[in-house]
Amino acid sequence: MNAMKAIVYTRYGSADVLQLTVVDKPVPEDDEVLVKIHAASVNAADWRLMRADPFLARLFTGLFKPTRFQVLGADIAGRIEAVGRNAVQFKLGDEVFGDMANSNFGGFAEYKCARESELMLKPANLSFEEAAAVPLAALTALHGLRDKGQLQPGQKVLINGASGGVGTFALQMAKMFGAEVTAVCSSGKAELARSLGADHVIDYTQEDFTRNGKQYDLIFAVNGNRSIFDYKRALSPHGIYVMAGGKPTQLFQALLLGPWISMLGRQKMCAVSSAPNQLDLLYLKELLESGKIKPVIDRRYPLIEVAEAIRYVEAGHASGKVIITMG
Repeated sequence: MNAMKAIVYTRYGSADVLQLTVVDKPVPEDDEVLVKIHAASVNAADWRLMRADPFLARLFTGLFKPTRFQVLGADIAGRIEAVGRNAVQFKLGDEVFGDMANSNFGGFAEYKCARESELMLKPANLSFEEAAAVPLAALTALHGLRDKGQLQPGQKVLINGASGGVGTFALQMAKMFGAEVTAVCSSGKAELARSLGADHVIDYTQEDFTRNGKQYDLIFAVNGNRSIFDYKRALSPHGIYVMAGGKPTQLFQALLLGPWISMLGRQKMCAVSSAPNQLDLLYLKELLESGKIKPVIDRRYPLIEVAEAIRYVEAGHASGKVIITMG
């Protein structure tokens, strides 16, 4: 068969723009492999690109309509079905997972061509669905805490949005790195946060963590719409604020005001985005196989229901990750 099913969008808008379509099955280039996708997962990046929100997203996908690619989905897990003649890392039948954010997404489909450097052998103890929950969210958490946040054992960390896809990984990693972790989430998700290792849980509907007098060495913001100056108030004198998600206002403040605040004082304020690389995928594989971190899956949807899955994630309801299955 030279055709496959995919969820395609040809214009920007709500999840109503997503359509199940039959398209050409991709053929791998010499340095690529073809992955038969068994599972994918939904990230905030999917609905932001779908809506072109913020507007600058159009510089990445196309000014008036999506032209660079028309199939969303960064995270994939599946089996190698074909191997380009110059590809040497994987063989037919290998079970792999990876982040396609740097190669035009394409995970909400039955097949995807990928460079070998974007993939890693799937953790042996994870299902395809569990593996698909990992790449973009876990890499964002890792890069935010370890690289941008320079997290050290014994430090006090606050994670705003601790029950979401990135947040659940960040919470586990912060504990793994030896931090004292405060999780900010709704009361209904407090039990999840504690089960993942949170030392303290703040219900944001009941308490304003930026005005309770407590300060943190690292604030990792995955969600919400707080001002950068609110976060600054909750930082210790040499603290670091890392923005990984939230409203566009938070992103622009982190990108535009963050460097100035960092330059003029001892506190550091910045944004982080996932930068897929094979070395860190290997690191995540080892953490997953040793049980030091685990994916949290909220719901599963079949490929035909990607629009409904994205609506659920966009509404902010998800506890952990939302998975797309190809069965």
